[in-house]
Amino acid sequence: MEPFTTLNATAVPLRAENVDTDQIIPARYLTAVTKAGMGDGLFSWWRYLPDGSPNPDFVLNKPEHQGAQILIAGRNFGSGSSREHAVWALTEYGFRAVISPGFADIFYNNSLKNGLLPVTLPEEVVHMLWDLVEEQPDVRIRIDLPNQTVTLPDGQQYPFDIDPFRKRCLLQGLDDLGYLLAKEPEIAAYEARPRW
Repeated sequence: MEPFTTLNATAVPLRAENVDTDQIIPARYLTAVTKAGMGDGLFSWWRYLPDGSPNPDFVLNKPEHQGAQILIAGRNFGSGSSREHAVWALTEYGFRAVISPGFADIFYNNSLKNGLLPVTLPEEVVHMLWDLVEEQPDVRIRIDLPNQTVTLPDGQQYPFDIDPFRKRCLLQGLDDLGYLLAKEPEIAAYEARPRW
Protein backbone atom coordinates (compact mmCIF):
# COMPACT_ATOMS: atom_id res chain seq x y z
CA MET A 1 0.00 0.00 0.00
CA GLU A 2 1.08 3.55 -0.62
CA PRO A 3 1.54 5.41 2.68
CA PHE A 4 -1.01 8.11 3.41
CA THR A 5 0.19 11.20 5.23
CA THR A 6 -1.34 14.33 3.69
CA LEU A 7 -3.40 14.79 0.56
CA ASN A 8 -3.98 18.14 -1.14
CA ALA A 9 -6.36 17.42 -3.98
CA THR A 10 -9.52 18.29 -5.87
CA ALA A 11 -12.76 16.48 -5.15
CA VAL A 12 -15.84 14.99 -6.81
CA PRO A 13 -19.23 15.84 -5.28
CA LEU A 14 -21.38 12.69 -5.41
CA ARG A 15 -24.77 13.91 -4.19
CA ALA A 16 -26.15 10.50 -3.34
CA GLU A 17 -27.03 8.76 -0.09
CA ASN A 18 -27.09 5.04 0.70
CA VAL A 19 -24.72 4.23 -2.16
CA ASP A 20 -24.23 0.49 -1.86
CA THR A 21 -21.34 -1.68 -2.97
CA ASP A 22 -23.28 -2.95 -5.98
CA GLN A 23 -23.63 0.61 -7.21
CA ILE A 24 -19.94 1.24 -6.54
CA ILE A 25 -18.89 -1.90 -8.46
CA PRO A 26 -21.56 -4.13 -10.06
CA ALA A 27 -21.49 -7.88 -9.48
CA ARG A 28 -20.28 -8.69 -13.00
CA TYR A 29 -16.83 -7.36 -12.02
CA LEU A 30 -16.52 -9.68 -9.03
CA THR A 31 -15.02 -12.56 -10.99
CA ALA A 32 -11.69 -10.71 -11.09
CA VAL A 33 -9.13 -11.81 -8.55
CA THR A 34 -6.84 -8.80 -8.87
CA LYS A 35 -7.38 -5.06 -8.57
CA ALA A 36 -6.30 -4.40 -12.15
CA GLY A 37 -9.06 -2.82 -14.21
CA MET A 38 -11.44 -2.35 -11.27
CA GLY A 39 -11.45 1.41 -11.81
CA ASP A 40 -13.15 0.86 -15.18
CA GLY A 41 -16.15 -0.63 -13.42
CA LEU A 42 -16.48 2.08 -10.77
CA PHE A 43 -20.09 3.36 -10.75
CA SER A 44 -20.47 1.76 -14.19
CA TRP A 45 -24.29 1.79 -14.06
CA TRP A 46 -24.12 5.57 -13.73
CA ARG A 47 -20.93 6.31 -15.68
CA TYR A 48 -21.92 4.58 -18.91
CA LEU A 49 -24.93 4.73 -21.18
CA PRO A 50 -26.54 1.47 -22.43
CA ASP A 51 -24.36 1.59 -25.56
CA GLY A 52 -21.20 1.71 -23.39
CA SER A 53 -20.37 5.34 -24.05
CA PRO A 54 -19.68 7.71 -21.13
CA ASN A 55 -22.75 9.33 -19.59
CA PRO A 56 -22.02 13.08 -19.93
CA ASP A 57 -24.41 13.86 -17.07
CA PHE A 58 -22.61 11.76 -14.46
CA VAL A 59 -20.31 13.76 -12.21
CA LEU A 60 -17.24 11.51 -12.66
CA ASN A 61 -17.38 12.13 -16.41
CA LYS A 62 -17.35 15.91 -16.10
CA PRO A 63 -14.06 17.39 -17.44
CA GLU A 64 -13.67 19.62 -14.39
CA HIS A 65 -13.51 16.63 -12.06
CA GLN A 66 -10.91 14.57 -13.93
CA GLY A 67 -7.94 13.68 -11.75
CA ALA A 68 -9.77 14.30 -8.47
CA GLN A 69 -8.54 12.14 -5.59
CA ILE A 70 -11.26 12.86 -3.04
CA LEU A 71 -14.86 11.66 -3.30
CA ILE A 72 -17.48 13.52 -1.26
CA ALA A 73 -20.52 11.30 -0.78
CA GLY A 74 -23.77 11.21 1.18
CA ARG A 75 -24.45 9.26 4.34
CA ASN A 76 -24.33 5.47 4.61
CA PHE A 77 -21.76 5.16 1.85
CA GLY A 78 -20.70 1.59 1.05
CA SER A 79 -23.72 -0.24 2.43
CA GLY A 80 -24.73 -3.64 1.12
CA SER A 81 -22.38 -6.57 0.67
CA SER A 82 -18.92 -6.97 2.13
CA ARG A 83 -17.21 -6.98 -1.27
CA GLU A 84 -13.68 -5.61 -1.04
CA HIS A 85 -13.89 -4.93 -4.77
CA ALA A 86 -15.77 -1.70 -4.01
CA VAL A 87 -12.70 -0.25 -2.32
CA TRP A 88 -10.45 -1.63 -5.06
CA ALA A 89 -12.57 0.13 -7.70
CA LEU A 90 -12.29 3.46 -5.90
CA THR A 91 -8.53 3.22 -5.41
CA GLU A 92 -7.86 1.92 -8.91
CA TYR A 93 -9.84 4.85 -10.30
CA GLY A 94 -7.54 7.19 -8.37
CA PHE A 95 -9.36 8.10 -5.18
CA ARG A 96 -7.26 8.26 -2.02
CA ALA A 97 -10.03 9.40 0.35
CA VAL A 98 -13.82 9.46 0.70
CA ILE A 99 -15.57 12.08 2.83
CA SER A 100 -19.06 11.21 4.07
CA PRO A 101 -21.32 11.79 7.09
CA GLY A 102 -21.25 8.03 7.67
CA PHE A 103 -20.02 4.76 6.21
CA ALA A 104 -21.23 1.18 6.34
CA ASP A 105 -19.03 -0.62 8.88
CA ILE A 106 -17.61 -3.31 6.59
CA PHE A 107 -16.85 -0.83 3.83
CA TYR A 108 -15.17 1.48 6.35
CA ASN A 109 -12.92 -1.31 7.60
CA ASN A 110 -12.17 -2.59 4.08
CA SER A 111 -11.14 0.95 3.13
CA LEU A 112 -8.66 1.25 5.98
CA LYS A 113 -7.15 -2.14 5.12
CA ASN A 114 -6.68 -1.16 1.46
CA GLY A 115 -5.21 2.33 1.72
CA LEU A 116 -8.39 4.34 1.16
CA LEU A 117 -8.99 6.90 3.92
CA PRO A 118 -12.67 7.17 4.96
CA VAL A 119 -13.24 10.56 6.61
CA THR A 120 -16.42 11.05 8.60
CA LEU A 121 -17.57 14.66 8.88
CA PRO A 122 -20.91 16.15 10.01
CA GLU A 123 -23.66 16.18 7.40
CA GLU A 124 -23.81 19.98 7.26
CA VAL A 125 -20.08 20.10 6.49
CA VAL A 126 -20.48 17.53 3.70
CA HIS A 127 -23.32 19.59 2.20
CA MET A 128 -21.15 22.70 2.38
CA LEU A 129 -18.31 20.81 0.64
CA TRP A 130 -20.69 19.68 -2.12
CA ASP A 131 -21.70 23.29 -2.72
CA LEU A 132 -18.10 24.50 -2.62
CA VAL A 133 -16.80 21.89 -5.07
CA GLU A 134 -19.71 22.42 -7.46
CA GLU A 135 -19.08 26.17 -7.47
CA GLN A 136 -15.27 25.85 -7.59
CA PRO A 137 -14.30 22.49 -9.10
CA ASP A 138 -10.59 23.36 -8.90
CA VAL A 139 -10.68 24.03 -5.14
CA ARG A 140 -8.12 21.91 -3.31
CA ILE A 141 -8.99 20.23 -0.04
CA ARG A 142 -6.19 19.22 2.31
CA ILE A 143 -6.56 16.04 4.34
CA ASP A 144 -3.91 15.73 7.04
CA LEU A 145 -3.90 12.24 8.53
CA PRO A 146 -1.23 12.84 11.22
CA ASN A 147 -3.28 15.75 12.62
CA GLN A 148 -6.65 14.23 11.62
CA THR A 149 -7.94 17.39 9.96
CA VAL A 150 -9.62 18.46 6.73
CA THR A 151 -8.64 22.02 5.76
CA LEU A 152 -10.12 24.31 3.13
CA PRO A 153 -8.14 27.01 1.29
CA ASP A 154 -9.74 29.75 3.44
CA GLY A 155 -8.41 28.09 6.60
CA GLN A 156 -11.63 26.41 7.77
CA GLN A 157 -10.60 23.20 9.48
CA TYR A 158 -12.59 20.13 10.48
CA PRO A 159 -11.27 17.33 12.72
CA PHE A 160 -12.05 13.66 12.14
CA ASP A 161 -11.58 10.49 14.19
CA ILE A 162 -9.71 7.34 13.23
CA ASP A 163 -8.62 4.24 15.11
CA PRO A 164 -4.97 4.72 16.23
CA PHE A 165 -3.87 1.30 14.93
CA ARG A 166 -5.42 1.87 11.51
CA LYS A 167 -3.96 5.36 11.40
CA ARG A 168 -0.48 3.95 12.05
CA CYS A 169 -0.94 1.34 9.32
CA LEU A 170 -2.05 3.97 6.79
CA LEU A 171 0.85 6.26 7.67
CA GLN A 172 3.28 3.37 7.15
CA GLY A 173 1.52 1.98 4.08
CA LEU A 174 0.85 -1.37 5.72
CA ASP A 175 -2.11 -3.67 5.24
CA ASP A 176 -2.76 -6.40 7.81
CA LEU A 177 -0.26 -8.80 6.25
CA GLY A 178 2.34 -6.06 5.87
CA TYR A 179 1.94 -5.18 9.53
CA LEU A 180 2.55 -8.80 10.56
CA LEU A 181 5.54 -9.16 8.24
CA ALA A 182 7.07 -6.01 9.73
CA LYS A 183 6.98 -7.81 13.10
CA GLU A 184 8.88 -10.83 11.74
CA PRO A 185 12.13 -10.09 13.63
CA GLU A 186 10.22 -9.82 16.91
CA ILE A 187 8.29 -13.02 16.14
CA ALA A 188 11.52 -14.86 15.29
CA ALA A 189 13.14 -13.62 18.52
CA TYR A 190 10.16 -14.82 20.52
CA GLU A 191 10.19 -18.22 18.85
CA ALA A 192 13.94 -18.58 19.50
CA ARG A 193 13.52 -18.14 23.26
CA PRO A 194 14.15 -21.24 25.32
CA ARG A 195 10.98 -23.00 26.44
CA TRP A 196 10.68 -25.09 29.54
